[in-house]
Amino acid sequence: QLQLVESGGGLVQPGGSLRLSCAASGWTLDYFAIGWFRQAPGKEHEGVSCINSSGNSTNYADSVKGRFTISKNKAKNTVYLQMNSLKPEDTAVYYCAARDRGGSSWYEPYEYDYWGQGTQVTVSS
Repeated sequence: QLQLVESGGGLVQPGGSLRLSCAASGWTLDYFAIGWFRQAPGKEHEGVSCINSSGNSTNYADSVKGRFTISKNKAKNTVYLQMNSLKPEDTAVYYCAARDRGGSSWYEPYEYDYWGQGTQVTVSS
């Protein structure tokens, strides 16, 4: 059973940076695409970014393009989300999720079978 654990969240000022980690155990991420989602209070899950199982293809929501970068470290079985130029509207609980099958909608939560517990990101002065 694949297990995912997020870390790296916290409080940061607008314009600052954070790097989130999604560490996997129980299975190698070589077989999984990983997505990052976020959920702000009162809102639905929003797809933020995705990286394929090979690590050579990525997708980003328009709201984070040019500011966030997703990457995969196969040796550490971990996926990262580097977040730069953070804005107050980036405040949310961030989740990583995994899927081991293809799909056309990387940004849809229902495409993913395994989820972490989430990490809080707060952008405020």
